[in-house]
Amino acid sequence: MTKPARAGAAKAGPSQRQLRVAEEIRHVLSGIFGRGEFRDPDLADARITVSEVRIGPDLKRATAFVTRLGRSDVDALIPALVRATPYLRGQVAKALRLRVAPDLTFTPDRTLDYAMKIDALMHRPEIARDLHPDAADNPTDPPTSNPQSA
Repeated sequence: MTKPARAGAAKAGPSQRQLRVAEEIRHVLSGIFGRGEFRDPDLADARITVSEVRIGPDLKRATAFVTRLGRSDVDALIPALVRATPYLRGQVAKALRLRVAPDLTFTPDRTLDYAMKIDALMHRPEIARDLHPDAADNPTDPPTSNPQSA
């Protein structure tokens, strides 16, 4: 006979506490980036958006997914964000009442780029033809909504 697995061992996602703390960190970082209070010239005029924060189960490591509004050169800001990490970690520690301030890691958010790529693929003629085969048979015939009126 086998032992049953621990209750927390097969969890699918983050706990409620992880989600709440991650959202609070996102909120604090967004406020800091919105005010633009950086001495680093690379970050002083950059408009950075924090789209998501994921935090580990022990609440000691947090990964912030960042993007630049209207621009795709967020990779150039990662070294500046790494330089500003001690300041940002201190600000998070002041704003949140946690036993340990989490180590912050910044990574570019690629979800919008991926969504735009998928959208462009879905609008290609050969893909649209496969998705809507009825429209390809009679492209000029408008669909009839009431067959009895004809």
